[in-house]
Amino acid sequence: MKKVKCLLCPRGCELKEGERGNCRSRMNMGGKLQTLVHGKPCAVHVDPIEKKPFYHFLPGSLSYSLATAGCNLHCLYCQNWEISQSNPEDTVNMDMSPEQVVRGAIENKCRTIACTYSEPIIFFEYAADIAKIARENNILNIWVTAGYINQKPLEEACAFLDGIKVDFKGITEDFYQNVTRGSIGPVMNAIKLIKEKGIWLEIVNLIVPTYNDTKEDFSRMCDWITENLGPDVPVHFSRFWPTYRLKNLPPTPEESLILARNIAMSKGIKYVYIGNIPEHEGNNTYCPVCKKLLIERLGYTVTQNYISGGNCKFCSTKIPGRWD
Repeated sequence: MKKVKCLLCPRGCELKEGERGNCRSRMNMGGKLQTLVHGKPCAVHVDPIEKKPFYHFLPGSLSYSLATAGCNLHCLYCQNWEISQSNPEDTVNMDMSPEQVVRGAIENKCRTIACTYSEPIIFFEYAADIAKIARENNILNIWVTAGYINQKPLEEACAFLDGIKVDFKGITEDFYQNVTRGSIGPVMNAIKLIKEKGIWLEIVNLIVPTYNDTKEDFSRMCDWITENLGPDVPVHFSRFWPTYRLKNLPPTPEESLILARNIAMSKGIKYVYIGNIPEHEGNNTYCPVCKKLLIERLGYTVTQNYISGGNCKFCSTKIPGRWD
């Protein structure tokens, strides 16, 4: 029987009849590569967009958020491992057509639909079909992804996406191989391509004690970001909590997050955030020119917003993002 090769991600899985890809969600069926998760989400929620996190994209709005089972990475600390590391038949799934997803977003007054929780790349066809209908209804499309994808499908995705948050998990090949079972090169290429295509981009780096938390790690990552993306891309350093296969580690010390943020700002990155510490000032947005508080956040709630027409209300500096 004919083998098929998946061209979606860098793994390039070659599958015999009845075999599944590394992501568990794609199979050779009768000599054709088929998705097993189209219209079968296992998680559907209405979230604040700040939870993704997007801090420069429609702050204070709601996002209709969904995922299917499977992932093409296997992170030792995955907080959603029950779905990301499962076969589609082992999760509790809903039957939701793309039309039903968009209807749910409209009914819940959501301005965006977010493909998130697991990995949008592995339910590419479903996400693409949702996005087309969403746009017809003036709803924006965002992905929360690890960016482990080939160039051609990413270019196709950029044609229907409005915002992408990439989990840039570490700055070394060793980290990617040992912690995610992937490699760093394709992720770097994806991040650069997203920026080149003009899709709104935010970066998250989860700081994992003893794995990617040295001063050198922070400095190298920030240098790469400034050299390849510029100073205006929001960067979030987030706190790790013990989970999945790394329950033996402590939560990220606040000092590590502060150090990462200070290094990033010293390198010229203008919008640097601290995640998973709700009351820290690093959750807020400040004007890089007049230094005034522009967006105050308490957890996922926006309590004050002084950005008007995309500009600082106090000194009129343009603040990059999608504000309306």
